[in-house]
Amino acid sequence: MSEYLRPRQKGASIFFTVNLAQRGSSLLVDHVQALREAVRQTRHERPFAIVAWVVLPDHLHSVWTLPEGDTDYSTRWAVIKARFSRAMPQTAQRASHVARREHGLWQRRFWEHHIRDESDLAAHIGYCWHNPVKHGLVDHPKDWVYSSYHRDA
Repeated sequence: MSEYLRPRQKGASIFFTVNLAQRGSSLLVDHVQALREAVRQTRHERPFAIVAWVVLPDHLHSVWTLPEGDTDYSTRWAVIKARFSRAMPQTAQRASHVARREHGLWQRRFWEHHIRDESDLAAHIGYCWHNPVKHGLVDHPKDWVYSSYHRDA
């Protein structure tokens, strides 16, 4: 197994991709209110700024800015994923999920990219907003309701 060490930059802006374990599911948009509540509660306990966000049926992309002096985005994601999972109906679980106290809804890991500069930030915000178009869900970012596009455009 790899020994990947995530970068730790205090107060960083970071782009994330987080996937459900079952690709092709529509769980995230079907239960978007539960996801929003999990994020809201987590932000209340462990603040972070949401620069951009898009929720697709089976994955999401977001850009966060952490508070100055804070590097712990992994715990925030773990808490969001756990809260959302607890809000979902129980399903049969594999023994490996039970042993780790997981529901098995999410892929265990997530992808992150630390934003380097303003053009990198703009590119990743644009990626969030245009991802529903890329996946053929809508013709224009304004048509996808599960996006921060409406807040910022």
